[in-house]
Amino acid sequence: MNNRWRTVDIVVASVIGVAFGVIFWAWGLLYNGPAEAIPLPGRAVLYGIWLVPAVLGGLVLRKPGAALYTETVAALVSVALGTVWGWTIALQGPLEALGAELGFAIFAYHVWRLPVAMLAAALAGLVAAVYDKVFWYPTLSWVSFGMPYIALIVASSVVIAGLGSVALTRALAQTGVLARFPSGREHAAV
Repeated sequence: MNNRWRTVDIVVASVIGVAFGVIFWAWGLLYNGPAEAIPLPGRAVLYGIWLVPAVLGGLVLRKPGAALYTETVAALVSVALGTVWGWTIALQGPLEALGAELGFAIFAYHVWRLPVAMLAAALAGLVAAVYDKVFWYPTLSWVSFGMPYIALIVASSVVIAGLGSVALTRALAQTGVLARFPSGREHAAV
């Protein structure tokens, strides 16, 4: 496996990051608007969307740093567009991506199957949930709030970011846009 980034890798990772940065901005409006009427634990079920670019970037590019790059670009674009969380997202996005990178690194960036995507998503969700608990909800109990909140976010991440990114990678491969990537060649024949 060649870990060197090509120009096409940077372009595709950037497109994924920018697209999800716009999605994050719009999702933030919903998450803090109409969805705010839903109690916080219920909103945790929707959390996995924030982690899709990390898992998707890793699955599409299959290179070390892809999850970190795509999630960081997405976070920075959402900050530039005016997320309600401000510059804290510029730190949180890369931290979450490091969780996904760890999931891919455990398999030495050689295994790209559904269980690995789910692990990368779960680890990203774990980092995100712990960050939220420590940074946004420090006064709430770890037992009555923190642990259920973390469990819901990890589950949401596995389903939305893990399963969703695998499905999205397959769908993109079917269109032919990933033909220059192993992920595109592998899934195009399916």
